[in-house]
Amino acid sequence: MGGFFTKLFKGLFGDENYRILILGLDGVGKTTILYQMSIGEVVYTKPTIGSNVEEVKFNNLKFECWDVGGQESIRESWSSYYVDTNAVVLVVDSSDHERIDLIQNELFSMANHQDLKNALFLVFANKQDINGAMNSSQLSKALKLSSIKDQEWHIQSCCALTGEGLKEGWTWLANKLKKKK
Repeated sequence: MGGFFTKLFKGLFGDENYRILILGLDGVGKTTILYQMSIGEVVYTKPTIGSNVEEVKFNNLKFECWDVGGQESIRESWSSYYVDTNAVVLVVDSSDHERIDLIQNELFSMANHQDLKNALFLVFANKQDINGAMNSSQLSKALKLSSIKDQEWHIQSCCALTGEGLKEGWTWLANKLKKKK
């Protein structure tokens, strides 16, 4: 399903677009990050059922950003979006200590998937404004990011509601994608 829309989007708007998946468990701030980057403001939404797609222009690049729901029933279909993906933006609720093992398993499933072997991974350690949130170093250890050897990755602390840290993460992503082309 995702591959069809990618080809359609590229056909309409040219080949300079980068396909980005914004993934994470439910309620972690994926859609908030998408709309902060695409329209520059917080949009209060209901949980995403299915996906949202928006074009984000950043540092003279165009990103075709797919925000895919994070409920368990939807996570089963994430791999159908992997084809032609340049980067995965994984959003993690840094204050949700109980689901770290779950998101770690999802991360390693993605990192080991054939369709994402050349993808970059940007991990947003979101919800830094909440007491008890793990900082990016703590979250990196909890997710065992250092054991991902075949893809380039970066972790960035952020707060989707204020936008803090988002530009730094997207700057890393844009610079890496420019070098890959």
